[in-house]
Amino acid sequence: MSRPRILITSALPYINGIKHLGNLAGSMLPADVYARFERARGAEVLYICATDEHGTPAELAAAAAGQDVRTYCDEQHQLQKDIGQAFHLSFDWFGRSSSPENRALTQHFAEVLENNGLIEERTDQMIYSIDDGRFLPDRYVEGTCPVCSFRPARGDQCDNCGSLLDPTELIEPYSAVSKSTNLEVRDTRHLYVLQTKLQDRIRAFIDSKADFPALTRSIAYKHLDEGLIDRGITRDLAWGVPVTRHGAPRPGFETKVFYVWFDAPIEYIAATQEWANAASGRDWARWWRTDQGADDVRYVQVMGKDNVAFHTVSFPATLIGSEEPWKRVDMLKSFNWLNWYGGKFSTSNRRGVFMDAALELLPADVWRWYLCAQSPESGDSAFTWEAFQNLVNKDLADVLGNFVNRILKFTETRFDGVIPEGGAPGPLEDKLAADVSERLAEMTTAMAGLELRRSAQALRSIWVLGNEYLTEAAPWTAIKTDRDRAAVVVRTGLNLVTLFARLSAPFIPSTASVIAHAVGDGEGLAVWPSMDGAMELDRLPVGRPVKAPDVLFRKIEDAQVAEWTERFGGAPTAA
Repeated sequence: MSRPRILITSALPYINGIKHLGNLAGSMLPADVYARFERARGAEVLYICATDEHGTPAELAAAAAGQDVRTYCDEQHQLQKDIGQAFHLSFDWFGRSSSPENRALTQHFAEVLENNGLIEERTDQMIYSIDDGRFLPDRYVEGTCPVCSFRPARGDQCDNCGSLLDPTELIEPYSAVSKSTNLEVRDTRHLYVLQTKLQDRIRAFIDSKADFPALTRSIAYKHLDEGLIDRGITRDLAWGVPVTRHGAPRPGFETKVFYVWFDAPIEYIAATQEWANAASGRDWARWWRTDQGADDVRYVQVMGKDNVAFHTVSFPATLIGSEEPWKRVDMLKSFNWLNWYGGKFSTSNRRGVFMDAALELLPADVWRWYLCAQSPESGDSAFTWEAFQNLVNKDLADVLGNFVNRILKFTETRFDGVIPEGGAPGPLEDKLAADVSERLAEMTTAMAGLELRRSAQALRSIWVLGNEYLTEAAPWTAIKTDRDRAAVVVRTGLNLVTLFARLSAPFIPSTASVIAHAVGDGEGLAVWPSMDGAMELDRLPVGRPVKAPDVLFRKIEDAQVAEWTERFGGAPTAA
């Protein structure tokens, strides 16, 4: 029987700097947990991600850094790749939207869409900055809001009253790039994808995805019910995928590129091509072309809610409109926002803890566990230092770390550091096995459904079972009168240790490896447990030496919380 094949993509992190914890919590981390789980279940998994490198913000960030945009993107891509590895994100490939593969594929999709009557040229009016020598995207024009008189309002939306705006409506507009007021409205030609022609087919596609989460479906239907609009897919920029036709520069578009939101989702396919081109024997088409084997692939996308519209409307419009046999998403798992106290994390304003700074404070596994256990699935969730301290101390130090330390230290002192023989399981072990079986089934179902928070809760409940068992069985008391009974409890406890490691591996992979090796079961990490609690509590062979690891998780002290609050800020009122 062939193994299931699962393609996983997480939303592409933008190139302008190290990402904050909210980015990690809403896309890359849950995708990684799911990928690790499915690999352990025996699936053939391909987890693809990449840096999203085109668009005005990349040009401006490069200019601010005093670099040409290619050099800037080269450096930032490597930084983001390195920080992903430091957080144990198990990408099979971490590509780049500026790759030759993405350039060719983006140009291909534009051409086939036009051949199918789904692209047309239109004349727009846009703000041109004479001093900057460039057209300004909407959000790079600022001025006074014509509705509420707030200043500065952006050309796409007023942050004060929420009104959606056109930059030509702003009073006393200026360039957000240079602050110049030397602006004028000019005509410019752009390409539009005629999404209105595809509305019924896109709706039918969403209707067919009954197992999409409610958040995903609600966002998709909101856009469909409001009525799709034709979407501009080119911009007046120098950095991006050049606009071509029949393999040559498109007349009149020599100074334009494709819009970043047109080429970025295409990079999922292109990054898979990058992966295939990096080593012999890899076939990207069997993951993406349904006429070449991808019809049996389960494709899972993971992203924050702000990206859902592009992936339920715009990217499907590209694939559907091409009339080519491309694999489409089966499950789009969307997340709400992880907020920083009462406000949003912000890359541009450096608000909140970012991935590099987080690792200066604590190991990656600590952050991974917190972000999974507090995953913003049913609604937005807020990071606070106090809640972070409380969860880490209770779950990781008191429940998991304490159990592993207690049973292994006891084995070392009373059984010479060897898994003991003797005795037979009794009613307490039978009850434990039944409870473990029930929780294993619950956790596995949640993991398969990519219900991250529920999965973490189920895992913690299994850790708690172990602690409750050890307290009730009390091997430190039994050893005084019944060594065989104490041996049974210790064997059961050590099997719980390896079970904890295997179940925890998708969440806290580095620590799980330490725990597994403490009982000589490193290879077991690669296999997801069965649903048979009795079997899982009788895996380790007697006579095997074991050794307690160093303290797995040190408690976060109040003094550390005070220091970090001072450094990174806390509640907005305090700041």
